[in-house]
Amino acid sequence: MITSGRRLGDILVEAGAATRADVETAVQRGRELGQAMSRILQEQYGVEESEIYRALGKRYLIPFADIDNLLALLDPGFAQLLPERFRDFQRVMPIHRDGSTALVATCDPLFQLPDLTDTLRTERVELRLITPTDYERLRAMIELGQLEASSPAAISKELSVPGTSGDSLDWGTVTLFDAIILEAVAQRASDIHFEIYDDQPRIRVRVDGELRDLGYLHLTPFQFVAVVNVGKVRAHVDIAERRAPQGGRFSAEVRGHAFDVRAQTQPSLHGEHLVLRLLPQEAKPLEITTLGFSEPVATQYRRSLHNPGGLILVVGPTGSGKSTTLYAGLQLLAADPSRKVISVEDPIEYALHGVQQCQVLPEVGFTFASAMRAFVREDPDVILVGEIRDEETALEAIRASQTGHLVLSTLHCNDTVDAVQRMLDLGAHPNSIGSELLAIVAQRLARRICPGCRVEVEPDSALALEVFPDGAPKGFRTWKGTGCTRCGGHGTRGRIAVAEFLQVTSDFRLGISHHLPVDDLRAVARRGGMRPLRDEALTLVQSGIIEFGEMRDLLTTERLPGAVVPGVSASA
Repeated sequence: MITSGRRLGDILVEAGAATRADVETAVQRGRELGQAMSRILQEQYGVEESEIYRALGKRYLIPFADIDNLLALLDPGFAQLLPERFRDFQRVMPIHRDGSTALVATCDPLFQLPDLTDTLRTERVELRLITPTDYERLRAMIELGQLEASSPAAISKELSVPGTSGDSLDWGTVTLFDAIILEAVAQRASDIHFEIYDDQPRIRVRVDGELRDLGYLHLTPFQFVAVVNVGKVRAHVDIAERRAPQGGRFSAEVRGHAFDVRAQTQPSLHGEHLVLRLLPQEAKPLEITTLGFSEPVATQYRRSLHNPGGLILVVGPTGSGKSTTLYAGLQLLAADPSRKVISVEDPIEYALHGVQQCQVLPEVGFTFASAMRAFVREDPDVILVGEIRDEETALEAIRASQTGHLVLSTLHCNDTVDAVQRMLDLGAHPNSIGSELLAIVAQRLARRICPGCRVEVEPDSALALEVFPDGAPKGFRTWKGTGCTRCGGHGTRGRIAVAEFLQVTSDFRLGISHHLPVDDLRAVARRGGMRPLRDEALTLVQSGIIEFGEMRDLLTTERLPGAVVPGVSASA
């Protein structure tokens, strides 16, 4: 096998996929465990599979292929010129034939290409490298090609006995359902939406907060109904009930990785819809240093966690990474063996070493509030309550902080100051809130610009006028991703937290006790040093980390221009 002579670790470091320190540590651990360095980097340091195989392609001089392009070119009939057993043993997949040239993909960088010209009825074969996950995606598409040739009667076959396992379904429907989950996992999706409009099924996945169509999946209405039925059976809900919403859950294993899947059905005008939320069970929570917070916010957050007692809130809309931020804090606290850390969650998204984690069970009366009452009798130092959603939980959280415990929790609200009003609405007394509240973190998630295709662009004039009514500051610069193989042509890859941190000061406590209106309280917070979400977002824009257009997704129209606060100069 011809190689470039360059080491894999060097290529990964040059590409920015791993640090030199991580590579050296992975090499050492690999020797100790008898495992490949690439596996250690992927499993313990979060280096993405695609980055490793892109580097392997450079190492072994095999072009790395964009899976979306291969899926668009895939000819199931041509692929079947090679027997399935041979394809799987050699990890090779014929894609298509263009004139006298055949395109073939493999996930084995050491693959020695045999003479396939006669078998593939071509004169020349071009090899492309793909990841093992992408190989499975191609394999699933071959099976779906066979499925599309099936009759609607066979595809729409339902369960013989409602409530039994998915094995009772015909093989094609189960294959289709599993292929969609595989595709979602491969795209790093958090949710899968099965929808139907005017007899036109639509499958979408949410990646980095954005819904994307799986346009190459062409389901018939018969297939759509059958696939939804598979989801309902897996989630252990009534397959015959199509008039009322139902919720359930099941476990799935995709390429050796375990997922907890939450399912929710919803009747609609044109048919029953299904949404699946994918929760990886083996994913490791981020540390504070990798959340993406600016250094001042990260420092303030760490400092607030070292208080002996009080209440810390992380707020924001659904899907804004609140739990991830709390888990990062819990990891820091649990690392101290002198502390007892306990949590009640719904659901438990990550397993944390050194934290006593409990799952809410409303059916037996184990709610957030009842858990809090029990926890204070277990001699904890730190208590995490997954969400304050009612008066009882709010009052128990404050009582626990009053008895010398550090309490961490989340709220659904717009920003740091709104969190105070939300606690008041839940029935907490202003004096209790003011005396126990230590800090509030309000956050959103913004899409990162792909570093592989980032270019500087002129700022959008209409948005610039909204953000800077008096004119943009001198030297204001913006960037955008043009789309490349690394980001799948989207221009963005991954997300970063944008946070507003409010350290509760004596003036702010006094404002809460006096029940100041929200706008007046916000002015007090700004005078106390709070840097608003808008300013944090603009820093990321200027640094080329997020696009200027993300401002519209992060802030309301009212907040885009910023606020003029007495005693505080408006920031640019």
